[in-house]
Formats: sequence, C-alpha cells, structure tokens
Amino acid sequence: MRRVQASELNSHMGERVKISGWVHNLRLLGKANFMIVRDASGLAQVFLSGSEREQVTGLLPETVLEVVGSVVAEPQARGGVELHEPEIAVLSPVTEGLPFPINKPELEPQIETFLNHAPLGLRHPIKQATFRLSAGIMAGYRKALDRIGFVEIASPKIVESATESGANVFAIDYFGRPAFLAQSPQFYKQIMVGVFERVYEVAPVFRAEPHATIRHVNEYVSLDAEFGFIRDHTDVMRVLTRVIRAILMHVQEQQAPALASLQVEMPLAPETFPHVYFPDAQQLIFERYGEDCRGEPDLAPQHERWLGEWAKEKHGSDFLFVTGYPTAKRPFYTHPNPADLRYSNSFDLLFRGTELVTGGQRLHHYEDYLAAMEARAMDPAPFQSYLEAFRYGMPPHGGFAIGLERGADIT
Repeated sequence: MRRVQASELNSHMGERVKISGWVHNLRLLGKANFMIVRDASGLAQVFLSGSEREQVTGLLPETVLEVVGSVVAEPQARGGVELHEPEIAVLSPVTEGLPFPINKPELEPQIETFLNHAPLGLRHPIKQATFRLSAGIMAGYRKALDRIGFVEIASPKIVESATESGANVFAIDYFGRPAFLAQSPQFYKQIMVGVFERVYEVAPVFRAEPHATIRHVNEYVSLDAEFGFIRDHTDVMRVLTRVIRAILMHVQEQQAPALASLQVEMPLAPETFPHVYFPDAQQLIFERYGEDCRGEPDLAPQHERWLGEWAKEKHGSDFLFVTGYPTAKRPFYTHPNPADLRYSNSFDLLFRGTELVTGGQRLHHYEDYLAAMEARAMDPAPFQSYLEAFRYGMPPHGGFAIGLERGADIT
C-alpha cells in the first residue's frame, strides 16, 4: 500500500490508506481515544476504540510507526479528517522519556537544554516552520535571479587572504601554509562577473566574531549576488528591491502553512524602497530624536531602529536604504562617490530597523585597486589572482549580500 502524507488525507475520503510518522501525542480519555501522528507534512488524528487502545498502550512520544486506517470525515479533527479502524506497526520504539516535550504549541526548555538536545527539539512544528521559511527564501532568491539571467556559482571556502582585511577570520593550517575560512565569496563573485556578467551564490560563510549577540553568528548562509555593466550602486539597489519583493511573493505562495504557524506579519514592501543619504540620515536622527551622531563613521543599532520607525511612518515601508556610507568604513574594493570621495557608492538595506543587506558599486580599474590597497597599507601579493581579473578588463559592477538568518526575519 502506497504511503499517504498527513496533509493529503482529505483527498482520500472513504479510502483505506497508510501513513507513517512519529507519535506526537496520545489522548487516552476513556471512550474517546486519539493518537496524533506527525510526519513532515503535518499532523494526522487516529481514532482508537477501546480495543484498539491496547495497540498503543506503552508507546512513548516520538515512537516511529505505520498506521493503516480508513479515512473518515471529522470536522473537529485537524484537517477535517481522521483515521478509523487502525492497524498499527511499530518501526522504531522509544524506550525512555524525552528531555523535554515537543508536542506542545510552544517549546519551553531553557536555551542550553534545547541546544544540548537539538536533534530532538528541531522536530517541533514551530522549528520545522522556521526551516521551511528559510528554504522558501533560498528558493525565491534563486528563482528571482534565474529569471533575469544570473548564473549560480559555488566558490571555495578555504582562501589565502581575508576578504575584508579584518581580524575576524578563522585561521587554519592548510598543509603547513596559513589559510582562512572564507568571510565572503566577494572576490570570487567579482572574478566571475568577468565570465558570466551576472552571478549569485547561496553558501556558508564564516566570521570569527562573538555569536552570542542579536547581530552576529560566526557561521551563516550568505545570499550573494554580483553583476556587471551598471551605472552605479542605484542599479544594484533596484535589482535588490526586485529580489526582496520576489522572495516575499514566493514565500507567501509556497509556504503559507509555515507563515500561519509562525503567525507572521508580512512586511510592507512598496515597489520602490525609500532611501536616505548617510549624512542626511544622521541629521534626521539629530532633528527627530535629539541624538547628535553627525560626523560618526557608522550608525549604531539604535540609530537604525529610529530610521526604521521613520521609514514606516513617513513612507509606509518596512525597508529603507541608507546610502553613501563613509569610504573609510567600507572594504577597499568599494567605489567612492565621484562627487565626494569621503563617501562611497554603497548602501545598507534596513528592515524594520535592523541591517539586512550590505551592497554597492565596486572599483573596476586595476590601478584604482592598487591605489586603494596602498592607501590602506595592504600588501597586494596575496591578492594577485583576484587582481588579475581587473588587469584584463572588468566592467563597472556591483552586488549585495543577504544574511539568510537575518533574511528569515523579513517574514
């Protein structure tokens, strides 16, 4: 007999079918006895008569089993159906109590307890929904970029030099030579612009930073894109806006049950996201909130939250571009603003007051790279293979990177 998933039962009314999954809950209430079986698609209710109750006596939660039963309409059951006259076969018994229950609407263990038993805790429907949303974001991202001619690449994760010339890299011993875990596919995706013009990657990156904060994890999935023949960073912003809106549409269409489980409030994402120039943003913060951060090289988290409030109130948007960050605070490959070299042709995209994306226009002339590296006292030797792409012709280009873990917050 072919297996049917829990979510498919209502299309098999009156049939005898087989489901397989885990014992999510037992409700033995005397005359009305029920077993809830969980599979990857959801939950199924199995009605147990008095004699059938004996089949489940002693079964512990998370026991793996098969149930063959008749599909019967039951308006009060999940999905409007339940299985009657079950035949139950145990595939993998559980013989000890769980470290914490996973059959309640909310997970209640302390974070340390959960992490120590994550293989179990991740089975909870809420955790499942979170992972499904992440999968939906990646699928929507790929779909949006494939539609406009991007090519997916896979870049190395063991590299010779730090991408952003910072200290936050994981050093490793590469057969007696120093190497690092990649902070970003930045160099490789720029090189591949010279091959395909438009490229993207979905892959892990690594940052040797404290991860017990709301802003940092030291391993995460980065959704990177880079493309050529742009005018400036505003072209990158337009593509990014299109991608974000496409991701939201895809998630709404394909992950509706997960959105419902998590009680998601979908973002306000107008066709054009508002933007504010970095010095103007600092002036706005001073005038609106009374904090003088003018002249500072970056925005503090509270500044970003204030700007998020302003964008929603003023523009009806949960998204806000802040453009023109100081050149000194951006990586060496960032293109400066030709009208004012103190500031760069770069941006951050804030979502509800938190940085979601960083991007911008890159340098594309070989001589400009040498000058930028000299100005920062950087040795060009470890970057020779990267710099070769610019010696032999690179178009004006730019790109962006979305952290998936922050990206999951867009829903």
